[in-house]
Amino acid sequence: MLRLEWIGRDTVCVRLTGAWRLHERLPSPNEVEQALAGNRELRRIALDASGVATWDTGLVAFVLQVLRYAERRNLLVDRDALPRGVNRLIALARAVPEKLLDGPDERPAWVTRLGLGALAISDATLASLKFIGEAALAVGRCARGRATFRSIDLAAVIQECGPSALPIVSLISFLVGLILAFMGAVQLRSFGAQVYVADLVAIATAREMGCLMTGIIMAGRTGAAFAAQLGTMRVTEEIDALVTIGIRPMEFLVLPRMIALVLMMPLLTLYADVLAMLGGALVGVAVLDIDATQYLERTTHALTIRHVAIGVVKGGVFGVLVALSGCLRGMQAGRSAAAVGLAATSAVVTAIVLIVVLEGIFAVVLDALAL
Repeated sequence: MLRLEWIGRDTVCVRLTGAWRLHERLPSPNEVEQALAGNRELRRIALDASGVATWDTGLVAFVLQVLRYAERRNLLVDRDALPRGVNRLIALARAVPEKLLDGPDERPAWVTRLGLGALAISDATLASLKFIGEAALAVGRCARGRATFRSIDLAAVIQECGPSALPIVSLISFLVGLILAFMGAVQLRSFGAQVYVADLVAIATAREMGCLMTGIIMAGRTGAAFAAQLGTMRVTEEIDALVTIGIRPMEFLVLPRMIALVLMMPLLTLYADVLAMLGGALVGVAVLDIDATQYLERTTHALTIRHVAIGVVKGGVFGVLVALSGCLRGMQAGRSAAAVGLAATSAVVTAIVLIVVLEGIFAVVLDALAL
C-alpha cells in the first residue's frame, strides 16, 4: 500500500505498508509523481517503509524510480526509514552509472569520424615504427653478443618454426606444384608444347610460388601462434614480470622468434620448391606422358641459381614480416581472453597483406633490374 502524508508545506512522507513483492500488484511510482507534480513548494521527500512486512526487488525498483524523480526536481530524499538491505541494494545499483546507448542523432559528424580515423591510423603507425625500431636495436645487441635470451628458447622456437612445419608445407607445396603443372598443361597443350610445363613449374615455383605459399602458411600457422603466445603472456602479466625484474621483453621474447623464422624460412622455401617440382613432375610424367628424363632435363635447363636465390631472399624477408606481425600484435594485445584471439587474427591478416604487397613490389623492382 502507498500513502502520502504532508509534514509542513515543503515535506511529504511516502508511507509504504504491506507486502512489496514483484508478484503482488504494486503501486506505480507514477502515482507519486502525479500527486506531487503541481506542488512548487515541495523541497523534501521522506520514505518510510517501517510498515512493510515483506519485500524483494520490487521495493528497490520503486525507490529507485522515486529517487530519479527527486533528482529531476532537485528534491532532498530521506531514506533513513527504509530497511537496511534496501539501502544497500540501492547503493550498489547506483555505484556504476547506467550506460546510455548513443542514439542516431548523437553520432559524430563525418569530419569528426574522419579525424578520429586519421588519429587512430597515426597512432598505429607510430606504434609499429617504434616496435620495428626496438626490434632493430635488439638485433644490434644480439650481433654484439649483449642480447638477453636463452638458447634453449631459441632451439624450441626453431623446432616449432622448422621441423614441425614440414607436414603442412609439404602438403601445400606438392598440391601447388600439381595445380601449376595441370593448368600450364591445359594452356600449352593447344600449342603442342606440353614439355615446357617443366620450365613453367620450375621458374614459377623457384621465383614466386615457393616463397609466397610458404610465407602465407607460416603467417597462418606460426604468426598466429606467436601472437597468441605473447598475448596470453600479457593476460597473465608475465611480460610485466619480466620488465619488473629488468629483462627486456623485446630481447627475451621477440628476438628468438625473429631469429628462428629468419633462419628457417629460406630452408622451408627451398624445401617447398623441391616438393612443388615433384608435384609438377608427377603431372608431367603421369598425365602428359612426358619422359621422366626429359622432364628433369627441361627443369635443370630452366632453373638457374638466380631464380633460386631470388626465391630464398624473398623467403627470408617474408619470415621477418611474419615474425614482426605476430610479435607486434601479441605485444599489443589486450588483457582478456577475447583479446588474445583478436591479436592472433590480426597477426595473420597483417602478415598476409604485407607479404602480398611486398611480393608485388619485388616483381616491379626485379623487372626494372632485369632480374
